[in-house]
Amino acid sequence: MNPEETFGLLIDQEIRARRGRPGHDLETVLRAAVQLFNERGYDATSMDDLAKRLKITKSSIYHHVRGKQELLRLAIDHALDGLDDAMAQVLRMHEATALARLESLIRLSVHVLAQRLPYVTLLLRVRGNSDVETEALRRRRLFDHQVTALVKQAQAEGTVRADVDPATASRLVFGMVNSLIEWYSPERGGADELAATVTALAFDGLRTRQ
Repeated sequence: MNPEETFGLLIDQEIRARRGRPGHDLETVLRAAVQLFNERGYDATSMDDLAKRLKITKSSIYHHVRGKQELLRLAIDHALDGLDDAMAQVLRMHEATALARLESLIRLSVHVLAQRLPYVTLLLRVRGNSDVETEALRRRRLFDHQVTALVKQAQAEGTVRADVDPATASRLVFGMVNSLIEWYSPERGGADELAATVTALAFDGLRTRQ
């Protein structure tokens, strides 16, 4: 099993630890909450709305979580944890060039988005309106800084063009990845081919020319 495939088997320990009977477990509640947050917006979604969607009582939901904000935290963490796992894998590639690590990071990030699409969609819509969202933005900035550092290292190695701004390059590359939420559907599959296409388009423009 390659590193990308492992993402399909990862389930948050917090979700796994609080399973209930089928139809009422935390994973089911969270999945429905994310769907509603993406459809209506977080602020416009109430716990009553969620209970109606699940056809259960609000007390059944409170068996798993303290409230709507905890559902938001769990959902956003599920997306961010996938990206952090991707970055951790890449940073362990000590013998690889910075360019090779960047390419691996893009491929892994596309897989995270494909496999956790509703959660990543929700993550990309947060604006810092609560402590949960502020923390999510902090983690996203840290991820962006790590990507920028890899671009700088690749420039120092001579594999990425020196005439591009590293921070701008990292934002543009991940802007391409993040744009997939607008049209990609997991039912279509093809995450491997999609990851290869995004990587080729991104790095053909960044590589130095011999």
